[in-house]
Amino acid sequence: MAAISREDVAHLAKLARIDMNEGELDHLVSELGAILGAVARVQEAAASDVPPTSHPFPVNNVFRSDEVRPSLTNAQALSGAPAQAEERFKVPQILGEE
Repeated sequence: MAAISREDVAHLAKLARIDMNEGELDHLVSELGAILGAVARVQEAAASDVPPTSHPFPVNNVFRSDEVRPSLTNAQALSGAPAQAEERFKVPQILGEE
């Protein structure tokens, strides 16, 4: 397990402006130590001759070409809407926004 001290955790909490009590600091020392240990194990597995990858197989662009095609008019799209205003769907107000 990677070594991280209680003072390190307290310093990180102060930098992040997180108020922690004594129990939380003690708990995070072991938690962060375990996380750092896991990261160290992953770094050991990565060899310099293995290139970094995001996918195990080559990925090709599978998107179709962008072509203009006929679609619904505004009136057709809004025909089944329970409420509409200014050629748009009208929905209930949320978060007190206008």
